[in-house]
Amino acid sequence: MTPAGAVSTASDPIPPELVERFRAALERLNPEGGKIGLAVSGGPDSMAMLLLAHAVIPGQFEVATVDHGLRPEAKDECALVIVACTARGIPCEVLRVEVGEGNLLAKARKARYEVLGGWAERRRLGVIATAHHADDQVETLLMRLNRGVGVTGLSGIRERVTLDEAGKVTLIRPVLDFTRRELFAVVQSAAQRFVEDPSNADADFERVRMRQALEGVEWLEPRMLAASARHLAEADDALWWASDIAWHNNSRKEDGLLRIHPIGPRAIRMRLLGHALFEFGGDPEGGDLARLLDRLERGEGGNLAGVLVTVDGEEWVVRPEPPRKTG
Repeated sequence: MTPAGAVSTASDPIPPELVERFRAALERLNPEGGKIGLAVSGGPDSMAMLLLAHAVIPGQFEVATVDHGLRPEAKDECALVIVACTARGIPCEVLRVEVGEGNLLAKARKARYEVLGGWAERRRLGVIATAHHADDQVETLLMRLNRGVGVTGLSGIRERVTLDEAGKVTLIRPVLDFTRRELFAVVQSAAQRFVEDPSNADADFERVRMRQALEGVEWLEPRMLAASARHLAEADDALWWASDIAWHNNSRKEDGLLRIHPIGPRAIRMRLLGHALFEFGGDPEGGDLARLLDRLERGEGGNLAGVLVTVDGEEWVVRPEPPRKTG
Protein backbone atom coordinates (compact mmCIF):
# COMPACT_ATOMS: atom_id res chain seq x y z
CA MET A 1 0.00 0.00 0.00
CA THR A 2 1.15 3.50 -0.78
CA PRO A 3 -0.72 5.68 1.69
CA ALA A 4 -1.15 9.32 0.79
CA GLY A 5 -1.90 10.16 4.41
CA ALA A 6 -4.36 12.76 5.54
CA VAL A 7 -4.28 15.28 2.76
CA SER A 8 -5.17 18.24 4.94
CA THR A 9 -4.76 19.03 8.61
CA ALA A 10 -8.43 19.64 9.33
CA SER A 11 -11.71 18.36 8.01
CA ASP A 12 -13.75 20.91 6.05
CA PRO A 13 -17.16 20.55 4.42
CA ILE A 14 -17.20 18.99 0.97
CA PRO A 15 -17.63 21.74 -1.66
CA PRO A 16 -21.45 22.14 -1.92
CA GLU A 17 -21.37 22.30 -5.72
CA LEU A 18 -19.82 18.82 -5.86
CA VAL A 19 -22.39 17.47 -3.40
CA GLU A 20 -25.26 18.80 -5.50
CA ARG A 21 -23.79 17.40 -8.72
CA PHE A 22 -23.49 14.00 -7.08
CA ARG A 23 -27.07 14.23 -5.82
CA ALA A 24 -28.30 15.05 -9.33
CA ALA A 25 -26.31 12.15 -10.81
CA LEU A 26 -27.81 9.69 -8.34
CA GLU A 27 -31.33 10.94 -9.01
CA ARG A 28 -30.76 10.45 -12.74
CA LEU A 29 -29.02 7.07 -12.54
CA ASN A 30 -31.03 5.56 -9.68
CA PRO A 31 -34.47 7.15 -10.07
CA GLU A 32 -36.11 4.47 -7.93
CA GLY A 33 -34.06 5.74 -5.01
CA GLY A 34 -33.47 2.31 -3.49
CA LYS A 35 -30.50 1.28 -1.40
CA ILE A 36 -27.31 0.88 -3.45
CA GLY A 37 -23.89 -0.71 -3.15
CA LEU A 38 -20.59 1.14 -3.59
CA ALA A 39 -17.44 -0.54 -4.89
CA VAL A 40 -14.60 1.14 -3.00
CA SER A 41 -10.94 0.25 -3.58
CA GLY A 42 -9.37 2.70 -1.15
CA GLY A 43 -8.04 4.94 -3.91
CA PRO A 44 -8.81 8.66 -3.91
CA ASP A 45 -11.59 8.41 -6.50
CA SER A 46 -13.65 5.72 -4.80
CA MET A 47 -13.02 7.21 -1.35
CA ALA A 48 -14.37 10.51 -2.69
CA MET A 49 -17.45 8.68 -3.98
CA LEU A 50 -17.94 7.15 -0.54
CA LEU A 51 -17.76 10.59 1.10
CA LEU A 52 -20.19 12.08 -1.41
CA ALA A 53 -22.64 9.22 -0.89
CA HIS A 54 -22.42 9.66 2.87
CA ALA A 55 -23.25 13.34 2.41
CA VAL A 56 -26.18 12.73 0.04
CA ILE A 57 -27.73 9.36 1.00
CA PRO A 58 -26.51 8.49 4.52
CA GLY A 59 -27.77 5.09 5.64
CA GLN A 60 -28.92 4.23 2.12
CA PHE A 61 -25.85 2.39 0.86
CA GLU A 62 -23.41 -0.39 1.67
CA VAL A 63 -19.79 -0.79 0.64
CA ALA A 64 -17.79 -3.67 -0.79
CA THR A 65 -14.04 -3.67 -1.28
CA VAL A 66 -12.37 -6.36 -3.38
CA ASP A 67 -9.12 -8.14 -2.53
CA HIS A 68 -7.81 -9.68 -5.75
CA GLY A 69 -5.01 -11.44 -3.88
CA LEU A 70 -2.44 -10.06 -6.33
CA ARG A 71 -0.41 -7.90 -3.93
CA PRO A 72 0.42 -8.32 -0.24
CA GLU A 73 -0.57 -4.69 0.36
CA ALA A 74 -4.18 -5.42 -0.66
CA LYS A 75 -5.18 -6.48 2.86
CA ASP A 76 -4.03 -3.14 4.27
CA GLU A 77 -5.92 -1.30 1.53
CA CYS A 78 -9.11 -3.18 2.39
CA ALA A 79 -8.51 -2.40 6.06
CA LEU A 80 -8.36 1.32 5.26
CA VAL A 81 -11.79 1.12 3.59
CA ILE A 82 -13.19 -0.76 6.58
CA VAL A 83 -11.89 1.89 8.99
CA ALA A 84 -13.42 4.71 6.91
CA CYS A 85 -16.78 2.91 6.78
CA THR A 86 -16.80 1.91 10.45
CA ALA A 87 -16.15 5.52 11.49
CA ARG A 88 -19.31 6.52 9.62
CA GLY A 89 -21.49 3.55 10.51
CA ILE A 90 -21.50 2.22 6.94
CA PRO A 91 -21.83 -1.56 6.39
CA CYS A 92 -18.70 -2.82 4.62
CA GLU A 93 -17.65 -6.24 3.37
CA VAL A 94 -14.35 -7.50 1.96
CA LEU A 95 -14.80 -9.69 -1.13
CA ARG A 96 -11.91 -11.98 -2.05
CA VAL A 97 -11.35 -13.33 -5.55
CA GLU A 98 -8.78 -15.46 -7.33
CA VAL A 99 -7.49 -14.19 -10.66
CA GLY A 100 -6.30 -16.76 -13.17
CA GLU A 101 -3.35 -16.52 -15.52
CA GLY A 102 -3.42 -14.61 -18.79
CA ASN A 103 -4.51 -11.02 -19.36
CA LEU A 104 -4.26 -9.93 -15.74
CA LEU A 105 -6.22 -6.69 -16.00
CA ALA A 106 -9.07 -8.24 -17.98
CA LYS A 107 -9.31 -11.28 -15.72
CA ALA A 108 -9.19 -9.16 -12.56
CA ARG A 109 -11.93 -6.92 -13.93
CA LYS A 110 -14.13 -9.90 -14.83
CA ALA A 111 -13.61 -11.52 -11.43
CA ARG A 112 -14.28 -8.23 -9.65
CA TYR A 113 -17.60 -7.60 -11.38
CA GLU A 114 -18.70 -11.20 -10.88
CA VAL A 115 -18.07 -11.09 -7.13
CA LEU A 116 -19.65 -7.63 -6.85
CA GLY A 117 -22.73 -8.87 -8.68
CA GLY A 118 -23.02 -11.84 -6.34
CA TRP A 119 -22.60 -9.58 -3.31
CA ALA A 120 -25.30 -7.22 -4.58
CA GLU A 121 -27.77 -10.05 -5.09
CA ARG A 122 -27.01 -11.50 -1.67
CA ARG A 123 -27.47 -8.10 -0.02
CA ARG A 124 -30.56 -7.39 -2.18
CA LEU A 125 -28.99 -4.36 -3.77
CA GLY A 126 -30.25 -3.68 -7.28
CA VAL A 127 -27.59 -1.07 -8.06
CA ILE A 128 -23.80 -0.94 -7.71
CA ALA A 129 -21.82 2.29 -8.15
CA THR A 130 -18.19 2.51 -9.26
CA ALA A 131 -15.97 5.60 -9.27
CA HIS A 132 -15.02 5.95 -12.94
CA HIS A 133 -14.61 9.65 -13.65
CA ALA A 134 -14.20 12.12 -16.52
CA ASP A 135 -10.43 11.67 -16.79
CA ASP A 136 -10.95 7.90 -17.11
CA GLN A 137 -13.42 8.64 -19.89
CA VAL A 138 -10.91 10.87 -21.70
CA GLU A 139 -8.22 8.18 -21.53
CA THR A 140 -10.67 5.56 -22.79
CA LEU A 141 -11.89 7.76 -25.64
CA LEU A 142 -8.38 8.67 -26.84
CA MET A 143 -7.09 5.09 -26.60
CA ARG A 144 -10.02 3.90 -28.70
CA LEU A 145 -9.62 6.72 -31.21
CA ASN A 146 -6.02 5.60 -31.57
CA ARG A 147 -7.27 2.11 -32.53
CA GLY A 148 -9.72 3.36 -35.15
CA VAL A 149 -12.84 2.01 -33.45
CA GLY A 150 -16.40 2.84 -34.50
CA VAL A 151 -19.30 4.58 -32.80
CA THR A 152 -19.89 1.84 -30.23
CA GLY A 153 -16.28 1.93 -29.06
CA LEU A 154 -16.26 5.72 -28.96
CA SER A 155 -19.27 5.65 -26.63
CA GLY A 156 -16.64 5.05 -23.97
CA ILE A 157 -17.59 4.21 -20.41
CA ARG A 158 -21.36 4.11 -20.05
CA GLU A 159 -23.05 5.84 -17.11
CA ARG A 160 -25.54 3.03 -16.59
CA VAL A 161 -25.35 -0.60 -17.75
CA THR A 162 -26.76 -3.97 -16.76
CA LEU A 163 -24.13 -5.91 -14.84
CA ASP A 164 -25.55 -9.41 -15.34
CA GLU A 165 -27.40 -11.15 -18.16
CA ALA A 166 -30.47 -11.64 -15.96
CA GLY A 167 -30.71 -7.88 -15.46
CA LYS A 168 -30.90 -8.18 -11.68
CA VAL A 169 -28.07 -5.74 -10.97
CA THR A 170 -27.43 -2.37 -12.61
CA LEU A 171 -23.98 -0.75 -12.64
CA ILE A 172 -23.90 3.04 -12.39
CA ARG A 173 -21.04 5.57 -12.50
CA PRO A 174 -22.28 8.63 -10.59
CA VAL A 175 -18.94 10.49 -10.71
CA LEU A 176 -18.35 10.06 -14.45
CA ASP A 177 -18.90 13.80 -14.86
CA PHE A 178 -16.34 14.63 -12.12
CA THR A 179 -12.68 15.26 -12.88
CA ARG A 180 -9.86 13.56 -11.01
CA ARG A 181 -8.97 16.96 -9.54
CA GLU A 182 -12.51 17.48 -8.22
CA LEU A 183 -12.57 14.07 -6.54
CA PHE A 184 -9.23 14.80 -4.94
CA ALA A 185 -10.75 18.02 -3.57
CA VAL A 186 -13.41 15.89 -1.86
CA VAL A 187 -10.93 13.66 -0.01
CA GLN A 188 -8.80 16.70 0.75
CA SER A 189 -11.72 18.54 2.33
CA ALA A 190 -12.42 15.54 4.59
CA ALA A 191 -8.77 14.88 5.45
CA GLN A 192 -9.49 11.33 4.30
CA ARG A 193 -6.61 8.88 3.94
CA PHE A 194 -6.42 6.87 0.73
CA VAL A 195 -4.06 4.54 -1.11
CA GLU A 196 -2.38 4.68 -4.50
CA ASP A 197 -2.31 1.48 -6.54
CA PRO A 198 1.29 1.07 -7.81
CA SER A 199 -0.04 -0.22 -11.14
CA ASN A 200 -1.27 3.34 -11.80
CA ALA A 201 2.38 4.29 -12.38
CA ASP A 202 3.33 1.21 -14.43
CA ALA A 203 4.02 2.36 -18.00
CA ASP A 204 3.62 -1.22 -19.25
CA PHE A 205 -0.11 -0.46 -19.26
CA GLU A 206 -1.56 1.50 -22.19
CA ARG A 207 -3.84 3.54 -19.93
CA VAL A 208 -0.91 4.67 -17.79
CA ARG A 209 1.05 5.73 -20.87
CA MET A 210 -1.95 7.71 -22.10
CA ARG A 211 -2.37 9.34 -18.68
CA GLN A 212 1.29 10.32 -18.60
CA ALA A 213 1.05 11.76 -22.13
CA LEU A 214 -1.91 13.91 -21.08
CA GLU A 215 -0.22 15.35 -17.99
CA GLY A 216 0.21 19.09 -18.34
CA VAL A 217 -2.12 19.37 -21.34
CA GLU A 218 -3.99 22.36 -19.97
CA TRP A 219 -6.20 23.01 -23.00
CA LEU A 220 -7.91 19.64 -22.71
CA GLU A 221 -11.19 19.78 -20.77
CA PRO A 222 -12.09 16.32 -19.39
CA ARG A 223 -15.73 17.12 -18.71
CA MET A 224 -16.27 18.34 -22.28
CA LEU A 225 -14.65 15.25 -23.79
CA ALA A 226 -16.75 13.12 -21.44
CA ALA A 227 -19.82 14.98 -22.74
CA SER A 228 -18.78 14.08 -26.29
CA ALA A 229 -18.63 10.42 -25.26
CA ARG A 230 -22.19 10.73 -23.91
CA HIS A 231 -23.36 12.19 -27.23
CA LEU A 232 -21.70 9.31 -29.08
CA ALA A 233 -23.39 6.86 -26.71
CA GLU A 234 -26.76 8.42 -27.60
CA ALA A 235 -25.95 8.08 -31.30
CA ASP A 236 -24.93 4.46 -30.74
CA ASP A 237 -28.21 3.77 -28.94
CA ALA A 238 -30.10 5.27 -31.89
CA LEU A 239 -28.22 3.02 -34.33
CA TRP A 240 -29.00 -0.07 -32.26
CA TRP A 241 -32.66 0.97 -32.07
CA ALA A 242 -32.82 1.32 -35.85
CA SER A 243 -30.96 -1.95 -36.41
CA ASP A 244 -33.37 -3.81 -34.10
CA ILE A 245 -36.26 -2.64 -36.27
CA ALA A 246 -34.35 -3.63 -39.42
CA TRP A 247 -33.65 -7.06 -37.91
CA HIS A 248 -37.30 -7.64 -37.02
CA ASN A 249 -38.46 -6.73 -40.54
CA ASN A 250 -35.67 -8.23 -42.64
CA SER A 251 -34.56 -11.52 -41.10
CA ARG A 252 -36.17 -14.94 -41.01
CA LYS A 253 -35.21 -18.47 -40.02
CA GLU A 254 -35.62 -21.18 -42.62
CA ASP A 255 -34.60 -24.86 -42.34
CA GLY A 256 -31.98 -24.17 -39.68
CA LEU A 257 -30.55 -21.27 -41.65
CA LEU A 258 -30.91 -17.55 -41.12
CA ARG A 259 -31.75 -15.34 -44.07
CA ILE A 260 -31.21 -11.60 -43.91
CA HIS A 261 -32.08 -8.88 -46.38
CA PRO A 262 -29.42 -6.24 -45.60
CA ILE A 263 -30.80 -2.73 -45.77
CA GLY A 264 -29.90 0.76 -44.67
CA PRO A 265 -26.56 2.53 -44.20
CA ARG A 266 -23.39 0.55 -43.56
CA ALA A 267 -23.63 1.12 -39.79
CA ILE A 268 -27.02 -0.64 -39.78
CA ARG A 269 -25.79 -3.49 -42.01
CA MET A 270 -22.81 -3.96 -39.72
CA ARG A 271 -25.12 -4.42 -36.75
CA LEU A 272 -27.37 -6.79 -38.70
CA LEU A 273 -24.33 -8.92 -39.52
CA GLY A 274 -23.13 -8.87 -35.92
CA HIS A 275 -26.59 -9.89 -34.71
CA ALA A 276 -26.66 -12.75 -37.21
CA LEU A 277 -23.31 -14.11 -36.05
CA PHE A 278 -24.38 -13.79 -32.44
CA GLU A 279 -27.46 -15.93 -33.19
CA PHE A 280 -25.08 -18.82 -33.92
CA GLY A 281 -22.74 -18.19 -30.99
CA GLY A 282 -20.25 -15.91 -32.73
CA ASP A 283 -18.87 -12.83 -30.99
CA PRO A 284 -16.41 -11.22 -33.44
CA GLU A 285 -14.25 -8.14 -33.04
CA GLY A 286 -15.34 -4.99 -34.87
CA GLY A 287 -12.47 -5.01 -37.36
CA ASP A 288 -13.10 -8.64 -38.34
CA LEU A 289 -16.81 -7.90 -38.73
CA ALA A 290 -16.05 -4.94 -41.02
CA ARG A 291 -13.81 -7.10 -43.23
CA LEU A 292 -16.52 -9.77 -43.52
CA LEU A 293 -19.06 -7.10 -44.45
CA ASP A 294 -16.67 -5.88 -47.18
CA ARG A 295 -16.56 -9.42 -48.63
CA LEU A 296 -20.34 -9.77 -48.56
CA GLU A 297 -20.80 -6.43 -50.32
CA ARG A 298 -18.47 -7.68 -53.08
CA GLY A 299 -20.77 -10.69 -53.47
CA GLU A 300 -18.34 -13.06 -51.76
CA GLY A 301 -18.98 -15.28 -48.77
CA GLY A 302 -16.90 -15.70 -45.68
CA ASN A 303 -16.66 -17.32 -42.30
CA LEU A 304 -16.01 -15.77 -38.92
CA ALA A 305 -16.22 -16.93 -35.31
CA GLY A 306 -17.48 -20.37 -36.35
CA VAL A 307 -20.24 -18.97 -38.56
CA LEU A 308 -20.48 -19.17 -42.37
CA VAL A 309 -22.16 -16.35 -44.31
CA THR A 310 -22.88 -16.60 -48.05
CA VAL A 311 -24.66 -14.37 -50.55
CA ASP A 312 -27.84 -15.59 -52.27
CA GLY A 313 -29.18 -12.89 -54.56
CA GLU A 314 -30.05 -9.93 -52.36
CA GLU A 315 -29.91 -11.96 -49.15
CA TRP A 316 -27.25 -13.17 -46.76
CA VAL A 317 -27.53 -16.79 -45.70
CA VAL A 318 -26.09 -17.51 -42.27
CA ARG A 319 -25.37 -20.96 -40.81
CA PRO A 320 -22.90 -22.63 -38.47
CA GLU A 321 -19.58 -23.30 -40.15
CA PRO A 322 -19.42 -27.01 -41.12
CA PRO A 323 -16.83 -29.12 -39.32
CA ARG A 324 -13.49 -29.45 -41.05
CA LYS A 325 -12.82 -32.74 -42.77
CA THR A 326 -9.93 -34.74 -41.37
CA GLY A 327 -7.91 -37.56 -42.82
